[in-house]
Amino acid sequence: MKNRPYLLSLLLLVSIGLTAFKTTEDPIARLMKALQEFSAKYPQEKIHLHLDKPYYTTGDYIWFKAYVTDSRTNGPSNLSNVLYVELINEQDVVTEQVMVPMIDGITWGDFKLSDTLAQGNYRLRAYTQWMRNIGPDYFFDKTLKIANTTIDYISATTSYEVSQGLISTIRFTKPGAEAVVDSKVSYELVLNNGTKSKGQGTTNQNGELNVPIIKQNLPNNVTGHLQATITLANKEQVRKTIPIRFAVTNLDVQFFPEGGNLIQGFPNKIGIKAVNANGKGEDISGVIIDADGTEVTQFETSHLGMGHFSLSPMPDKTYRAKLTLKDGAIRFIDLPKALPTGYVLTLSNIDTANLSIKVLRTQNNTEQGELHLLGQQHGNVCFSAKIPTRNLVALSVPKQSLPSGVITFTLFSSENKPLAERLAFVNNSSDHIKLHVSSAQSEFKKREPVSLTISTKSDSTTLQGSFSVSITNQDVVIPDDDNETNILTSFFLSSDLKGYIEKPNYYFQGNDVKRLEAIDNLMLTQGWRKINWENLIDNKLPKSTFEPENSLQIRGTLFGKNNAPVANGKISLFSSTNGVFANSTMTDENGKFVFDELDFNDSTRFTLQGSKEKKQNSLKVKWETVPPQSVGATKNLGDFEADVHQSLKGYLENAEAYFSDLAKNGMLNRTITLKEVAISGEKKKKVENSANLNGPGSADAVLMGDEIMTSVTLSQALTKVMGIKVTGGQAYSIQALASSMGVVAPMKIVVDGQMMSENFSLATLSTADIASVEVLRSPNYLVIYGIAGGGGVIVITTKRGGSDVSTFTTDENGSKITYQPKGYQVAREFYVPKFDNMSSEKLDLRPLVYWKPNSISGPDGKFTIDFNNTDQAGTYRVLVEGMDIKGNLGRKIFTYKVQ
Repeated sequence: MKNRPYLLSLLLLVSIGLTAFKTTEDPIARLMKALQEFSAKYPQEKIHLHLDKPYYTTGDYIWFKAYVTDSRTNGPSNLSNVLYVELINEQDVVTEQVMVPMIDGITWGDFKLSDTLAQGNYRLRAYTQWMRNIGPDYFFDKTLKIANTTIDYISATTSYEVSQGLISTIRFTKPGAEAVVDSKVSYELVLNNGTKSKGQGTTNQNGELNVPIIKQNLPNNVTGHLQATITLANKEQVRKTIPIRFAVTNLDVQFFPEGGNLIQGFPNKIGIKAVNANGKGEDISGVIIDADGTEVTQFETSHLGMGHFSLSPMPDKTYRAKLTLKDGAIRFIDLPKALPTGYVLTLSNIDTANLSIKVLRTQNNTEQGELHLLGQQHGNVCFSAKIPTRNLVALSVPKQSLPSGVITFTLFSSENKPLAERLAFVNNSSDHIKLHVSSAQSEFKKREPVSLTISTKSDSTTLQGSFSVSITNQDVVIPDDDNETNILTSFFLSSDLKGYIEKPNYYFQGNDVKRLEAIDNLMLTQGWRKINWENLIDNKLPKSTFEPENSLQIRGTLFGKNNAPVANGKISLFSSTNGVFANSTMTDENGKFVFDELDFNDSTRFTLQGSKEKKQNSLKVKWETVPPQSVGATKNLGDFEADVHQSLKGYLENAEAYFSDLAKNGMLNRTITLKEVAISGEKKKKVENSANLNGPGSADAVLMGDEIMTSVTLSQALTKVMGIKVTGGQAYSIQALASSMGVVAPMKIVVDGQMMSENFSLATLSTADIASVEVLRSPNYLVIYGIAGGGGVIVITTKRGGSDVSTFTTDENGSKITYQPKGYQVAREFYVPKFDNMSSEKLDLRPLVYWKPNSISGPDGKFTIDFNNTDQAGTYRVLVEGMDIKGNLGRKIFTYKVQ
């Protein structure tokens, strides 16, 4: 993706003498200068994660390779050197976060999926601290289905019936679609509007249970989740988290005038977008009628609920759309009111070689002087033209002169007032790396060694780049080509559009007229103004809260008497975790200090000590932490599956055989199979200020503050404790779950001696504020709490007095604290087996055949990978993605047969 110095290359369809932009002109020169300064000061980083597979099961690893670019050059980013990658569950809680170091916009890492992880729709989110300034709409955010065949093998499907209220019928089935009949189900319903209810019942002969969701006053949209516990015939209990999604109006239909407004007397293109209750596009058709009921035109969508039609509004006329829905119901939607004067900016993108642009204006506006049409991408101007005082001006812009991706065309008045705006999509082949995969043969045998050579070229030039390779058996890991997220969809499309994009790779599967029209309809219906032109011209620029993170830092403040900052104090930093490290610095006039350019892994322990030349009592050090990024509702609701287990049925059968074989051969330990063993003589941890009624430290498990600080959330920290399950911000005793026949209450939470309410969420506590957590599950610890402790108790002690490691007492020589900040993930390497004995009886059923995150092409543009096939026949799929030093992108799929 080259950052070319784009100049005008226009073929005029009318005789109008367009001239190239001159920087000496005004006022457009002022606008261009402001845009240039904005782009330089607020560059945008984009992220793509290449994943090894499209979906997973517990026991798998999620392997990822990250590519990060800088909008100023469209090349690899050197702006940030730290990347955050998070795994987020259906309740919008971060279950795990890793930090990985980047060099030249490249890094890689992984997540190990514990077999205690709840089944569901997860999100993989990635961002830099700098990206937090523009918000999560531009983070990498992808939905992943993760199944758990060990503790969650019951499927649940939902249907809805509207009576006076809303009733959901939930059908429970076992593998093979066998209904779970005559089984007791207890449930807790939590709706997003805060409503909670509990109930229980028994499944009928079809495995169904009716659950009242809302009894009366049914709103238009109902969302939430149902926590259900079903007791099987063998007394085994299975917990299910079932998403609740219902809309009274099944379709959300919107109409978008091209350029922003409907103008009377001109042909106006109007985009249509219809989205159903599941967040997916649904094709519709209908007619446009005027206020008298006269049919004016017909319309229909052509792809994923999107389309367009043309309308020439008459003066003093209003219009509305008449839809006939699937159930035969008739629905009317008013169109935006047409303005008597204004401008129309219309664009056609169905020509593979050129963009056709027309500018129309009403007669009274021809006296307003010359207009200016500006095309830009992330603030980089790629097109500029004067529009003379005519009612109609037509332009043809060669696509080869434009960069790949989303380009915003804005029409400005002679006073730099934005009049109309339109997005266009360009997929320029010159921004692509041409990849070729070759092998000595097209068919191989099981376990046979394979050597593949990948050659790379861009514009017939060989450039070195970084590439990632994943190989799967597509008969086992079945790809969904249209719905894939890949390096092209991430950088050219989704990183520049707000909201959910359904089947993003469909638009990159060809260059035919149908696809060109489909992506242009996407631009019509999902585009939005990214730059506030009025603020830009008035120099009202946004403030950046987060600076680019070039390395890990430890920063804070040294305080003295009366909490006054201590200037020119000495701060010493020491660690012996991985060898000996020591450094020191002085505080500034505000008592602040910073150690930067640090490079340390997770679990690294540091000691900070503050001192002053003149001995001072009551010195205390407080370190600063960056507040975590909040998690909002997912924009990718359309990718969620109500029954993850059923949707991955084929993959799970193979995965279960693979993991069972590993366990049989002693190569896999499953957490849930571990039996609790009392360890005699174990040293009790010293817990201070605890309100534990059994005495401080007398608990089944104790987590100290430094252990908790290694986790992003308290919920994540508690997942490491055997015998409890954390979901929805609440903890449950697995023992209580196994013995209960009804609704299981969450474990009681005691914070600094105060018993919290039943709906108290662990997410309200910051890990930085916690000194210790004591988990009580055994009867001998719970008896003292009486009935309240029946489901278990968690005693939480916050940092205060002598236990607060961020503010602490000192001796006459100064102050020191020891703490464990979050560091880089220690990179793991994908294991590639070597079959020295081809007749080994151990079957190799790996769903992921090969993964290599960082293959560097040589000076000749080539690199080679070597691996062995598994014991499964089928069509093997080789997926290569990468980026060269100039930011050109490449993607290639290569397949071969294994007999």
